[in-house]
Amino acid sequence: MQRFIVIGITDNPKPWFPPEVLEIIKSGKVFSGGKRHHEIVAPLLPEGVEWIDITVPLDAVFEQYSHYSQRFSVGSIIIFASGDPLFFGFANTIKRKMPEADIVVYPSFNSLQLLAHRLVMPYHDMRIVSLTGRPWPEFDKALIEQAAKIGILTDMEHTPATIAQRMIDYGYTNYQMHVGEHLGNPSLEKVTTLSLEEATQRNFTMPNCVILDAVSHQTSAIRHPFGIPDSEFTLLDGREKMITKMPIRLLTLQALELRKRSVLWDIGFCTGSVSIEARLQFPHLQVCAFEIRPECEAIIQENTRKFGAPGIDVHIGDFLGTDLSALPRPDAVFIGGHGGRLKEIMAKVLTVLPDNGCIVMNSVKAPLVKTDSHQLWDEACQELELKQEPPTRIILNDNHPIEILKAYYHPDK
Repeated sequence: MQRFIVIGITDNPKPWFPPEVLEIIKSGKVFSGGKRHHEIVAPLLPEGVEWIDITVPLDAVFEQYSHYSQRFSVGSIIIFASGDPLFFGFANTIKRKMPEADIVVYPSFNSLQLLAHRLVMPYHDMRIVSLTGRPWPEFDKALIEQAAKIGILTDMEHTPATIAQRMIDYGYTNYQMHVGEHLGNPSLEKVTTLSLEEATQRNFTMPNCVILDAVSHQTSAIRHPFGIPDSEFTLLDGREKMITKMPIRLLTLQALELRKRSVLWDIGFCTGSVSIEARLQFPHLQVCAFEIRPECEAIIQENTRKFGAPGIDVHIGDFLGTDLSALPRPDAVFIGGHGGRLKEIMAKVLTVLPDNGCIVMNSVKAPLVKTDSHQLWDEACQELELKQEPPTRIILNDNHPIEILKAYYHPDK
């Protein structure tokens, strides 16, 4: 069994290790880590040892690990990693790549711990988000849930300035930002506390990390009511009928069973009301919104910013001509518009919908409407062998009756 000893270090150019770790280093034969780690620990390494740089692609690095272990019967490969190797660190990578490996960890403080220590800030209640080589969803989720304290691991793309700008764009302005640079390095370390507006104008050296702290005397401009009033949405050409009304919208979300779903597709989003309501009420969801009318792109972007709903993946164009291969597979689909091609849209959805995924559509019972969408729905469900639930019929004020239609995908049943 391959054995790894993973030792956490900070950016201090003169690292301190307990005697136990110094003995491990003294007897080591093969070491590994990033180039920066090598520079820090080089004076402590025995003469004639092998060093394996951790660079991408990581598969090549692990091939070298296996090579040294098999060829030279190395007892342990000693790896230096930043902070706590189990905190978004390299020990997790070893566990994923080599689940049978024997791993021993000697942690140091991670960067967010060090920043909290410098600020004398309790951090047991801090929400942790890594943006290091990762996209925005977990950060967006923390914002929507308005976590009081958010610790963020950054990278060259997700900098303090870009993080601050995203927060301002979506209205989450009731935070101050603390930035720690080169934490652990006595000559380069710097801690700065500033407003989000100030952060957008600043450049910070890498490596850095961020803690966002909600300012108690400020209130966020964002509020998340359970049901956004229709009048607050920016509409398509001011047409009030081109939006799923709030009570119907909430019943639609209930029918989609979004608490237990992972990915929602909103086909024919128009103003984006269903996507936005779903994003705010169920922040864990990935939401992909589709619309054929190009003018709706600016409308949904304006509404997402107005209501603080970042992270909706918007696709403009004919859904039937959209390449779905790179998109997350939906387990819930709402069809808000179909242009008379309902059967074709549902058939395409079924190429990606998993077993027990659901499709929901609202049908309006209007006497002057030529195409009966409920009939189209029934025909499509029968032809595609979907299992229907009994429809829910709603009459809202003086409007025409609306039926909330729902079907499940049960292949081979």
